[in-house]
Amino acid sequence: MAAPGIAIRGQRSLLRQIREALAGGGPAQSRLDMVVRIIARSMVAEVCSLYMRGGSNDMELFATEGLDPTAVHVTRLKPGEGLVGEILRLGRPLNLSDAPNHPAFSYRPETGEDPFHAFMGVPLLRGGRVIGVLVVQNRTERVYSDDEVEDLQIVAMVLAEMVASSELATEGALKNAELVPHRPERLKGAKFADGLALGVVVLHEPPVATSKLLSDDVQAEEIRLATAIASLQAQIDQMLDGQHGLVEASYEVLDTYRMFAHDRGWNRSLEDAVRNGLTAEAAVERVRSEHRARLGQARDPYLRERLHDLEDLNDRLLRHLSGDGHKTRDLPPNAILIARNLGPADLLEYDRTKLKGLLLEEGSAASHAAIVARALDIPCVGRLAGLRDKVSEGDPVIVDAETGEAYLRPRPDVIQALQARLEVRTQRRAEFAKLRDTPAFTRDGHKITLLMNAGLDVDLDILAETGAEGIGLFRTEFQFMVAEEMPRFNAQTALYGRVMDAAGDLAVTFRTLDLGGDKVLPYLEAEREDNPALGWRAIRMGLDRPALLRLQLRALIAAARGRPLRIMFPLVANVDEFRAARALVDHEIAWALRRGRAEPSRLEVGAMIEAPSLIWHLDALLPMTDFVSVGTNDLMQYLFAADRGNPRVADRYDFLSPPALRALQQIQQACAETGTPVSVCGEMAGRPLEAFVLVALGFDRLSMPPAGLGPVKQMVLSCDREAARRGVSALIKSSAGSIRNEIETLARKTSVAI
Repeated sequence: MAAPGIAIRGQRSLLRQIREALAGGGPAQSRLDMVVRIIARSMVAEVCSLYMRGGSNDMELFATEGLDPTAVHVTRLKPGEGLVGEILRLGRPLNLSDAPNHPAFSYRPETGEDPFHAFMGVPLLRGGRVIGVLVVQNRTERVYSDDEVEDLQIVAMVLAEMVASSELATEGALKNAELVPHRPERLKGAKFADGLALGVVVLHEPPVATSKLLSDDVQAEEIRLATAIASLQAQIDQMLDGQHGLVEASYEVLDTYRMFAHDRGWNRSLEDAVRNGLTAEAAVERVRSEHRARLGQARDPYLRERLHDLEDLNDRLLRHLSGDGHKTRDLPPNAILIARNLGPADLLEYDRTKLKGLLLEEGSAASHAAIVARALDIPCVGRLAGLRDKVSEGDPVIVDAETGEAYLRPRPDVIQALQARLEVRTQRRAEFAKLRDTPAFTRDGHKITLLMNAGLDVDLDILAETGAEGIGLFRTEFQFMVAEEMPRFNAQTALYGRVMDAAGDLAVTFRTLDLGGDKVLPYLEAEREDNPALGWRAIRMGLDRPALLRLQLRALIAAARGRPLRIMFPLVANVDEFRAARALVDHEIAWALRRGRAEPSRLEVGAMIEAPSLIWHLDALLPMTDFVSVGTNDLMQYLFAADRGNPRVADRYDFLSPPALRALQQIQQACAETGTPVSVCGEMAGRPLEAFVLVALGFDRLSMPPAGLGPVKQMVLSCDREAARRGVSALIKSSAGSIRNEIETLARKTSVAI
């Protein structure tokens, strides 16, 4: 018998025959039987069988040409059972010359497959999820060629999309197949940005429509693909070879990225798919699905990082193919965005008036996507394992960022319960709005200054609405993270000027660049570090590469135009670092004066207390500073040696534990003794219960995300600070690992609104 395989022209003909068979009339089973018959004939195979995934993840024989037809809908394989189960588990093809002797072979007498030795099976992939397996078999012992495997993969990719997107998905024989997730499901994750939302799924990576899977002009598609790949490669080369980076830095991260873009295997896979009749976009999706299936289950963090690189390359290539990578997608009015992970620039590309919620497979509450979501008041839940493969575009979905859950295709009673909770939240927001202009005094007369964290232009638009008394933390790195290239002096000056203009008479504290760690810029060379949170980042980067920091300081001084200016340096670990950073400020002030430019009317320079080392050297640090601010996010992860971005250890410590509160108390007391103004600008300040403890410890300046201002002000107005101080002072002497429950009881006992 002739060997299976399809010429390029025959491949396109086969794909069209499959499309016509599925689109034709008649029962679903008859159409599936026709499809496997067409594939067997075209592949010159004695057997062609289609297995589909059921609701319990078993694989059921749905159609066959060559095996006993009475086995259809009878033969079922449990997850991992048989060669088909092995393909489901691995997510990649299996090519055997003597299948019956393979350890995973499972003999099913009802199929009558005894005489068939040669076996080739490929997964039907949709969004990286295996929804079925397509198998061809021959009696003769032989190994199918790479071209033949590629042919069947192309067929399987098109078949998966056509079957799942057609009316067959809900018809007859296919209605029990798990082609598209359709059952109500609840996923437990982690809350990244508070809130509730009900809407419809919008995939960050929209699938290629089935109408655009097959090309009419292969040569034209080859040219489109080659042009887009060349454009992508040139863009990445420019990132590395341009003049935007820091000298003498390692190229490892970006060079690896460039290596993938120039990888012959990646390019060849795309080219082969197009030559076999797919559009360039469909080719990208096919290669993407393979990478997800192969690397998505990897436990090695490095391999998972590489999957992120490949995902980003695929997205970039699709944008190059579209010809307009910056065009904003048209969203439905109640969009819930679904993604594996997001950068801050990705989130800002969407219409914020229509984007109601965000669900992520990965990420952390400390990620910048989460910070941006909080700034935009968009409910966000992350760490939802397998989310992307459990939803389809347009599915109804609930984001419950109060409990850290997502409800996929929720039942009517769940929707009704959510709507009742939404009404309560609306009423609470109305109460908070009434307090906007009310000064934040405790019941016993202590003034608490409530400030806002910011970093985006949108924050400036809502500053007046929040009732904040200033901006206690302006994250300057966001401008760098959402830009395609390093922001120049004029761009930085313009942004800082807009911030000061929007704030008017209100004070703004600008934090200098906190880059490095998890904030790697595509145009900034950086070394790959084993422990980036403890590595070359923030003030360390600024002092090692002073040109970058001096340019920012120069822009801040220019933007002030004779107005007051507050500058704060992040992650200062010792007094020498602060002394060196302050000297750079003095140098830039002198530079401006020599050129006849205005200096700030009042200059205040401060440090963030994030490294525990400073707690025991405050006597040396505080006399050098005009103010300090406690960054509780980093301070606590370093204090407890637990990476807040790592889901395995992020919940191993509690802000409301004796060690944490004693450290904060020591900082506050040292600042009180020296008369040094101190604020808290970490996420802790924006949570009413945690803010209650900060007030009790003596902190009277709290800076928080905009959404926290109303709840925290309501707490302050109901708080008796002296009673809170006495209660908390007694509790922090506890030997317990956490005193959260005791503090909550104390707050409720003293009628504090939390």
